Amino acid sequence: MTMKVHKVPSRSQNSTKRHGKNKWRKKIHRLDSSLLNTGPGTAKLEQQITKKEKPELKRLKKLYTKPIPENSCAEEKRKEKATSGTFAHVHTNGGTELDDSSSSVDSQEWSEYANSVLKNGMESSTSPKTDQMEEDGLQFHAHFDRIHNRAVLVMKQGQVLCFRGKCLLTCLYGHVEVLGFTIEEGQQPYPLFSPPSHCPLTITALGNNPPSSKNKKEGLLEAKAIVRKYFSSEPSKKLMSEVDSDSCVVLLEPLDTPLTRFLTSFSELSEIFGLNSKELKSQAAVYNPVLSAVGVTALRGPCAQGLVVSRSYREAISSLLSAWAGEFVRCPIILVCGGKSSGKSTFNRHLMNSLLNHTASVEYLECDLGQTEFTPPGCLSLNTVTEPLLGPPFTHLRDPEHMVYYGQADCQADIDRYLESLKSLWRHVSGESPVIINTMGWIRGHGFQILIDLIRLFSVTHVVQLSFGNAPQCQLLTPDLLRTARGWQTHPPTPPTLTEEPASHPSIRSHVFFSVQSEFEGAGTSGVMQHQRSNELRDLALLSYFSQLQSPEPGPIRPLHCLIPYQVPHSAVAVGVTHCEVAPNNILYAANASIVGLCCLSEKVMGRGGPVVLSQTPICQCVGLGVLRGVDMARGLYFLVTPVSPSVLRHVNCLLLGEITLPKILLTKQHGVEGDLPYITTDYSFEVQGAGKLHIYKGLTRPGFIKSNN
Repeated sequence: MTMKVHKVPSRSQNSTKRHGKNKWRKKIHRLDSSLLNTGPGTAKLEQQITKKEKPELKRLKKLYTKPIPENSCAEEKRKEKATSGTFAHVHTNGGTELDDSSSSVDSQEWSEYANSVLKNGMESSTSPKTDQMEEDGLQFHAHFDRIHNRAVLVMKQGQVLCFRGKCLLTCLYGHVEVLGFTIEEGQQPYPLFSPPSHCPLTITALGNNPPSSKNKKEGLLEAKAIVRKYFSSEPSKKLMSEVDSDSCVVLLEPLDTPLTRFLTSFSELSEIFGLNSKELKSQAAVYNPVLSAVGVTALRGPCAQGLVVSRSYREAISSLLSAWAGEFVRCPIILVCGGKSSGKSTFNRHLMNSLLNHTASVEYLECDLGQTEFTPPGCLSLNTVTEPLLGPPFTHLRDPEHMVYYGQADCQADIDRYLESLKSLWRHVSGESPVIINTMGWIRGHGFQILIDLIRLFSVTHVVQLSFGNAPQCQLLTPDLLRTARGWQTHPPTPPTLTEEPASHPSIRSHVFFSVQSEFEGAGTSGVMQHQRSNELRDLALLSYFSQLQSPEPGPIRPLHCLIPYQVPHSAVAVGVTHCEVAPNNILYAANASIVGLCCLSEKVMGRGGPVVLSQTPICQCVGLGVLRGVDMARGLYFLVTPVSPSVLRHVNCLLLGEITLPKILLTKQHGVEGDLPYITTDYSFEVQGAGKLHIYKGLTRPGFIKSNN
């Protein structure tokens, strides 16, 4: 029996029109998938910044202006119109200089006063502070076009811009590198996200490699012509003087998407693309009005290191790129593992971006339930990555090719279902592209056994194990260890007999092992600053996913109670709980106002008017998540809110309830509600037995983990 779904009007509408059978009629404006890119592994990501004492800032003195005759003003206006620049241009670390075409005494005095105001007491170009900026390479030569609301940035070869914020980057001349991916002239614009929840992004100028037929003079003329093309008026002489044949010219534009508007609409997340507390305290921001106008804040000092890469890190990336570029019998299958906060996710993004410089796609198997890269938490997925990842996970969520909803942030409750779910995803791996397997931070006890299983089950060719500190956090997953170690489901391979050669024994598979030392600040410690804790990152991923329900056009944010739900007959879908046993009579109470996985069972659901309850948790394809907004027992309907398209929803016949919950901010910040907020109550007693939070002691071995050796 197929699912029957009807559209339910919102509270503010009086329409009661019914739609045809088996149709999901609601139109959802999907968030356009962002196109991302990053640069080659040959570029150096490190830049040493010399430390100097901060000079005292010159205080702005009170200046009183004298009256100017009317004829003098008229003369000034005529001269101003005659000049090509119609507004101030910016240079030298954000300082602003007015056009000095007029040489009158009054004009010079006004220019000096205006420069002192715009620089807010900053030293002139000959001051010690500016000299320090020049030595540190922090002068960013940029010009802002107010008509088109965009900026052109000229970077010398080897110059690095470490920043916070977000922007849309287009390379106009030369090529730059961002997190391992090379962005060249002629490519599409790429969105960059550098929030305080992760290490800041860096844009590194790699210069220009002109064809042998062009000399430096021709390259210089071409670069200057490109700069002029992107301005409605003549750019400043200072900017043009910085352009040479080895320069990189990039176009920066403000980035405004439904995701950014939705996140910043919450007061708690209004500075999600600003500076973190450490950067604010150390005054790491570089004042530059041009970069600020496009949403970028440059950093300096110790906070401007960006991605800290150790020698073992670089060697592992280089070796993995060589493995793909060289000859091989089968595509590399790379498993990345390590403890919590060891840098696995950043390494994976850097590796994927570097591989995308040499191949059209990379396959990514997500085995980490808590910190997922492309999906909301609680999902296992297989993704084909074709665009670079230039931001943290919540900035590039996308629909995977195949996904299974596990329903929890870890797999300790049911390891067998976890492994069987991954096996079902592995069957869809094409084998025509390099594969990266991301793993959990659970690396001891049963977690270590799971890693051994993954290496054996998926015939991994390369293992990258990240560690921090003076000693590894667990045993090294070397080929020698795999010959004797036991997994959760797998056993050591049968050793060869005396008459067989070990190398020819078919059951023994070997892999290349890389031990990578993480040397970034805070390696191995959970984030303590805002937006860095694991639960906050999971909430950001969920908010990012449900931001697709917002309109793609700028406008007011629609809270949860204003979204038009689908109505789904009870008999059309089966309902199950993934993480615990719930009495059938209480399942609908538990599922109300909760997140559910939208799944597709292979067999048809046959209901007889009432809710269909699953007795076991199935392993099946999941197409997305939804919010079960309400249950109407009288009419036998579920009310469901989801960003999944109607054409895909037609195949959904199962709703799975897990432990993944809605972010509190999504419920408590519903604007436009008079009286009590939906799903929120203040009349609740924690004194009732079972009403409080259930505390789980992970150090104890529970009966469910005791596995027979027989």
